[in-house]
Amino acid sequence: MNSLIRLELARALRNKKFLFFSVIYPSVLFLIISGSAGGAGDTVDGTGLNVAAFMMVSMASFGALTAVLMGNSERIAKERESGWVRQLRLTTLPGRGYVLAKTASAAVVSLPSIVVVFAVAALLKDVRFEAWQWLALTGAIWAGSLCFAALGVAIGYLASGDAVRPLTMIVYFGLSILGGLWMPSTTFPQWLQDIARWLPTHAYAALGRAIELGDAPHAGDVTLLVAYFLLFAGGAAWLYRKDTLKA
Repeated sequence: MNSLIRLELARALRNKKFLFFSVIYPSVLFLIISGSAGGAGDTVDGTGLNVAAFMMVSMASFGALTAVLMGNSERIAKERESGWVRQLRLTTLPGRGYVLAKTASAAVVSLPSIVVVFAVAALLKDVRFEAWQWLALTGAIWAGSLCFAALGVAIGYLASGDAVRPLTMIVYFGLSILGGLWMPSTTFPQWLQDIARWLPTHAYAALGRAIELGDAPHAGDVTLLVAYFLLFAGGAAWLYRKDTLKA
């Protein structure tokens, strides 16, 4: 499994298009959105955070989501069509090892996207926190991305090569927008806010915002993310076994 993780990392790091959209793109969006949303000192309603700090967590989470979801789903669907997955089944690698390797390698690649957004926020938007908060923010957002890495694996086995991109894009933008990563969910109608609270992206961003306020992540948000991770990972493992039986 370690060899497969190293191979996946090498492939991702050689993909310049993937690196742009997962590392550079979120930082550019952060600068655009935080620069057009009023003064940097303005407070986002209902959060207690200024615009720059609020959008920093949002775009770091969005970047990690891009890295683990977009990268995993399309790559797996293409590997299924090319026969690569069939070849792996002839080795001693168990099904759970394949799912774990894909999840772990995607999560490692998500780390640069988080760090770059933080660096841009600190250097260009004067966002300041204590050292422990920077470390906790990085750890929380990175660990939370595992949930969406598992979702990417599940989508890769759910959809064919032709259908995987549109399906992933619908899930990707739906979770990002409705989860409050592109705009505060407090601006939504009340009925939409009620839906957003149950989405994994809403709980994901809430981890970082709690840390920015000097608090520990709320137990409800952590529980919701863990539940989604178990659901997505279980679904990925089931779809992998189902795909194996078809081969």
